[in-house]
Amino acid sequence: MPEIIQALSEIDTNVLLCLNGLHSPFWDSFMSAFTGKIIWGGMYATILYVLFRNFHWKVALCYVVGIALTITFADQMCNSLIRPIVGRLRPSHPESPIAELVHIVNGKRGGGFGFPSCHAANSFGLALFLIGLFRQRWLSVFITLWAFTNAYTRLYLGLHYPGDLIVGALIGGTGGWVFYRLSHWVARKVSPSGAESGKPRQTGVIIVAGLLTVAGIVVYSVT
Repeated sequence: MPEIIQALSEIDTNVLLCLNGLHSPFWDSFMSAFTGKIIWGGMYATILYVLFRNFHWKVALCYVVGIALTITFADQMCNSLIRPIVGRLRPSHPESPIAELVHIVNGKRGGGFGFPSCHAANSFGLALFLIGLFRQRWLSVFITLWAFTNAYTRLYLGLHYPGDLIVGALIGGTGGWVFYRLSHWVARKVSPSGAESGKPRQTGVIIVAGLLTVAGIVVYSVT
């Protein structure tokens, strides 16, 4: 077993260094901006709009609480429970054995422990919740690509190993699907008729808001 863990750790490190080494001034700016939280405020606002546009307010509130619980679950599982137990330093941490080999952007090295990734957990938690709730092809494609890119930014910035991202995504995705099912069950109890919206309306607004944000990041990155 120790040999297997060591082999996986070496693969994790090699993949990180390979992908983290593919950098440029444009991508430094792009990834640094993309990984931010506040910058996606517009897209998050459109998610709320679409929820209340499609469902009775009591039902929409159930789903908002479900999303909040998804994020809370992801954060607590990764940051408060698993990280202190595993104690794996971020690759960018000054005491990491590969710290000098990692490309750092704007001097940002993050905190101490990085396994698993909260960013990946939160992104995939939201993605799986929305995929389960709306079941719209293009929204599902967009939000999945958004989650993958958000996770990848952490690798590019040297803040996480690939394994951190994979485990974080699994935790967040599982939480997103479970809390979607739970909130949907509660919504049907609260308002049996209001929980069924028929074909979701205006979900494209979420995609538009997301793409406009990406376009803004691109403009920022080339100037």
